[in-house]
Amino acid sequence: MSVDVRQVAVDLLTDFKGSNYRFGADAIAAVAEYAAEFGNSVLLIAIDSEWLKPTVDDIRARLAKRGIGVLGGTAFPGALPNAPREDVYRLAELIKTHKPDSIVVVGGGSTIDAAKAANVLASLESYSGDIDTYFGTGIVTKALEETKASLVPLIAVQTAASSAAHLTKYSNVTDIATGQKKLIVDDAIVPQRAVFDYQITKTAPRSLVLDGAFDGLAHCLEVLYGAPAGDGELGVDQRLSDVCLTGIQLVVDNVLRLAQGEQGDEVMEGLGLATDLGGYAIMVGGTNGAHLTSFSLVDLTSHGRACALMNPYYTVFFAPAIEERLRAVGRIYQQAGLLPAEVDLDKQSGRELGETVAQAMVNLSEKVDFPTKLSDLEGWNDSYIEKALTAAKDPQLEMKLQNMPEPLTADLVDEYMGPVLRAAATGDFSLIKNR
Repeated sequence: MSVDVRQVAVDLLTDFKGSNYRFGADAIAAVAEYAAEFGNSVLLIAIDSEWLKPTVDDIRARLAKRGIGVLGGTAFPGALPNAPREDVYRLAELIKTHKPDSIVVVGGGSTIDAAKAANVLASLESYSGDIDTYFGTGIVTKALEETKASLVPLIAVQTAASSAAHLTKYSNVTDIATGQKKLIVDDAIVPQRAVFDYQITKTAPRSLVLDGAFDGLAHCLEVLYGAPAGDGELGVDQRLSDVCLTGIQLVVDNVLRLAQGEQGDEVMEGLGLATDLGGYAIMVGGTNGAHLTSFSLVDLTSHGRACALMNPYYTVFFAPAIEERLRAVGRIYQQAGLLPAEVDLDKQSGRELGETVAQAMVNLSEKVDFPTKLSDLEGWNDSYIEKALTAAKDPQLEMKLQNMPEPLTADLVDEYMGPVLRAAATGDFSLIKNR
């Protein structure tokens, strides 16, 4: 990994979060320091996983050394994948029962998202005890203003290079009965403090590492695609394009190293920095097509795999509107050997350019044995197309349509998203209809 690219990433993240975020080697030491800022007691929530136990034990020892009590005398279990609403309600009850000075949540995106949502339910019980109330944008802030309530300070300790939930205003919650994921979007739920020691991820299962890498890649890609016009080199804000392209390069380079069997400090640091930049990106911009579709695939595949599968098809759909951005993305894949050196991206445009870059994305997925079409997924059938189209018309997910390079409205979903999904089902780019 290029030292220059890594340093660019460090500088961008330091500018982004300042002293509220400790990342890199030995960052775990900051957990107790942060907890002491808020009081003498914490509710400790952590995923119940053998590979993470040494980290949780280390945090408990550091809290004890600071004289900070762990309420209940234990680390309460976090959430299952995709943050099921049942886990959110369970954690909310723990917060209400123990009334901590702060919450320390140790886990990946699902557990951190569940803790964010549970904090909302526990702190805003007088406003509404129904999680559905808070799906959408800005509703938590509105409720806090009306009730004069405040959320419990939350310290998020990330353990997976993935969603960057420790840095962001998003909480994804899933209704397991329907297999549908929905989203709280609100600046009020950004964790007050965050910690990520990238070395923790060295012992994570390879499948988890890859899922997270492609989630971070999707954040950077989708935000870059949907960014409003700006005065930077690519026609978007220069800082935002730097964040997104640096993140994309770090993911592509280090996923290829993972494909060759590497999972050492340098690779994991690269992926940690990359996915953190993905978090930076989605705090400035927003995800769109692939994320929207992934919310309807939760019972078929992981989030990272769903985004990796769908982004090539949305790339073809968006291509005529984002040519300069696509050339910049394509060059990263080309330099990594995922596109033939003789391909001249400057001579391609529109759909042709989109299909070229999309094929490079497919090539990366194939390097790590990820599915590249929906029919590859066990349990897939065409009913999921209708499910995804119906979900895309839900007003609570409207922000994903509006974040597209050419925003869609609900009445255009069937006409344009339908062909994208049918193309993804078969692997046939020719089925996609451009606007």
